[in-house]
Amino acid sequence: MSEHPLQALFQTVAKVSNSIQAQLSNLIGQPHHSSPTTQTRLFSVSSSSKGNSASPLTKEELGRATWTFLHTLAAQYPDKPTRQQKKDAKELMSILSRMYPCKECADHFQEILRSNPVQAGSHAEFSQWLCHVHNTVNRSLSKPVFPCERVDARWGKLECEQRACDLLGLTSGFEDKMY
Repeated sequence: MSEHPLQALFQTVAKVSNSIQAQLSNLIGQPHHSSPTTQTRLFSVSSSSKGNSASPLTKEELGRATWTFLHTLAAQYPDKPTRQQKKDAKELMSILSRMYPCKECADHFQEILRSNPVQAGSHAEFSQWLCHVHNTVNRSLSKPVFPCERVDARWGKLECEQRACDLLGLTSGFEDKMY
């Protein structure tokens, strides 16, 4: 029986989504429980139907969540990406610069991308590029910069069984683990 070629991607998205949902739950003060039910709602984050409405994220909260996602993605980026993976990394940044919910931030990110084109030739190159870009944003906000030589120590590979977080890794039993 052949394995589904996107198995590792689905598992990674599920784990990142669960982590984001947990962080968002903490922000809005609602408990988050990792369960199969939670995992089926990969991208749905909604307020309770019992009348408790969550307040919108601030620009700062949105920024922190976005940088966490991007650095986590870069940490999983392969040492030898395919042509498609390189294209996808560049396209993701381009899309973020156009669709980011904070227009001021999106416009600023577009300016940064014009002067610092995406470098996605390898894991090290992409991680370092992202760190440099993040530091460019931090300087513009008068925030401290992060020492990019420590980026792998801070955002290292996710701990996943059987290479489930590796973009190219495959595990068995995909049909049983679909979310």
